[in-house]
Amino acid sequence: MIATGCSAGSAGSSSGGTAAARVSDAPATSDAPATSGAPATTAPAAAAAARASGTGTGTEAPTGTTHRGTAACPTRYLNARPGVSQGAAGSVYQVIDFTNISKTACTLYGYPGVSLAGGSPVHEIGPAATRNSITPPTLVTLAPGATGNALLRITNAGNYPAEQCHPTAAQYLQVYPPGQTTPIYVAYSSTACAGTVGILSVSTVQLGAGSAS
Repeated sequence: MIATGCSAGSAGSSSGGTAAARVSDAPATSDAPATSGAPATTAPAAAAAARASGTGTGTEAPTGTTHRGTAACPTRYLNARPGVSQGAAGSVYQVIDFTNISKTACTLYGYPGVSLAGGSPVHEIGPAATRNSITPPTLVTLAPGATGNALLRITNAGNYPAEQCHPTAAQYLQVYPPGQTTPIYVAYSSTACAGTVGILSVSTVQLGAGSAS
């Protein structure tokens, strides 16, 4: 099972969409962020996920949960990129990997905020991801170079009437690390719903790179 919805996803999925690595952590105010890196690979199996209510940019760690005083990871400490992905039952399950690129240990706790984005200037398209509460939040401590991951479910836009979805091309995932207000932009070609239809749900951050078991 992977550790960690308009047409979206990774190459080879019937719902379309192409992922590429990293990012810019500058706000979406002018030109599209620069990107680089290799495309995501495909996982052999998809995770079962249930959509739960709730949106936002993440969950703050409750009092007393920090590990030996280790601070939360600010956006500038992190690289975000697509990990493994798999299409199943009209959705794509896309792992988002967070790697600590600083020289200091830091923590992640709870849900990242994730939206599809595109245009020039880059802007959010459609509702942000709701929270998949199947996995409870756990404090993840990232040493320098270590990775944590969250699982994003993107439902195929074609599952909804066009007049409700308003299909719109997206070029990025706009990703807020848990508890942060500065996003990271991850190159990710997909089709978003610009209307009120919500097609995204995301899990809590877990330790390690996303993979299939």
